[in-house]
Amino acid sequence: MLLPDNINPENSIYYNGAIVLHTLQNEGRMNILDLYSKVSENKRMSFSVFILCLDWLYIINVAQLIEEEVFLCS
Repeated sequence: MLLPDNINPENSIYYNGAIVLHTLQNEGRMNILDLYSKVSENKRMSFSVFILCLDWLYIINVAQLIEEEVFLCS
């Protein structure tokens, strides 16, 4: 589902993860629910897709979650 070949790229975790990453770069450290709210202002996305995006960003060592706050890795 990162880069599926049978659906629009706008529905992929890769594309939506880039939107979450862009929001984190602009806003800095944020509470997970505040981040979801901010991302949802720009792109309509379900909470489950948002969590999958955070998982993907964590796996590739770009973002971390500590005590409900999400921030970029240095």
